[in-house]
Amino acid sequence: MDSRQGRESLGQPWQPGQLLLLIPVALIVVITAADVATGPNIVLSPLLVVAPTLTAWFAGPWTTAGIGALAMAGEAVSSWRTGTLSSRSVLVEVIAIAVITSLIVFLCAVRDRHARQMARVRSVAEAAQQVLMWPLPSRLGPLRLACVYLASEEEADVGGDLYAAARTGSAARVMIGDVRGKGLPALGEAALLLGAFREAAHQQASLPDLAASLERSMTRYLPDLEPEDEAGERFVTALLVEIADAEPLVRMTSCGHPAPLLLGPDNTVHVPRLHPAPPLGVGVTDPDKHAVDVLPFGPGDTLLLYTDGVIEARDHNGVFYPLAERAAQWTDHPPEALLHCIERDLLAHTGGRFGDDVALLAIHRAPIPHPGNQLQRVQRGHAGVSGQ
Repeated sequence: MDSRQGRESLGQPWQPGQLLLLIPVALIVVITAADVATGPNIVLSPLLVVAPTLTAWFAGPWTTAGIGALAMAGEAVSSWRTGTLSSRSVLVEVIAIAVITSLIVFLCAVRDRHARQMARVRSVAEAAQQVLMWPLPSRLGPLRLACVYLASEEEADVGGDLYAAARTGSAARVMIGDVRGKGLPALGEAALLLGAFREAAHQQASLPDLAASLERSMTRYLPDLEPEDEAGERFVTALLVEIADAEPLVRMTSCGHPAPLLLGPDNTVHVPRLHPAPPLGVGVTDPDKHAVDVLPFGPGDTLLLYTDGVIEARDHNGVFYPLAERAAQWTDHPPEALLHCIERDLLAHTGGRFGDDVALLAIHRAPIPHPGNQLQRVQRGHAGVSGQ
């Protein structure tokens, strides 16, 4: 068993890091040979320090130290061949290579430690994201859902944008929101609103009642999460969406949130004009202050929800991302493919740098199968059974 594993390991191709290791080794051999060939009048051995410096770019501290030791050995071989091994200049060169290699190894160790810390932070952030924003189901009744989240903070996986969905009887309710601010306070406010929505979505009869319930929760607990220097200045924009299974309509209540895009199967893009109420967290608890906008939403249509980080994303010339114009190219795509195209295009537009978090959520109502197609499938099924 062990011998077979050994033979298998010998037959495996070298990894990229192992192949790169040939470069500094080759440099040491070439520089040493060139230094010997040119004699004592032309000194090339100080160039050997390039080898450990280059190794630190792709390898760890132990490998870098080994290449540094090999560079010092090359210096010794070159000096011995040229008859200058006992000279003071050679001793200084060897000490210099040793000191520089030690510094490089130290920096390499610090870098690797930082990388391990960032890996742990990233794993914690991923766990927090799973707890904070549960993965959305790919289907809710006749609806297909897909979502994308891009955090503006480097090495972060979650920020102040949020989304959630709930199945309530014969309808689906969806929320997308954007917390003012960043950092841990924004995460706390997002968690507060998500928890309130998941409970209230099943208890409130209408979207205005749901918005008022969310406002009461935000008003009750938001002061505990606000930084002292931003007391009374925190709020959350949110868009509440309700789609019944049996109606080709979508109902929306906006709390200061941008209107979604309605994508038709015929490459049309409609930007509805909503009647937004103030954002959540400012104290508007009267349901009558929250309007309900009703739009057609038939089979084959897609509703694209987003946060303002999408439409406020700029390129290097300061031009905003034209979401409606770009989305018109992919109206016939399923939700996952649609968001993939937008994400890739948005990253290309901004160069991968965002000034704010980005969240996108696509809701597609599946087309109703044609009765004739259903009949043909049933007939083919019966024919297949009778032919057995």
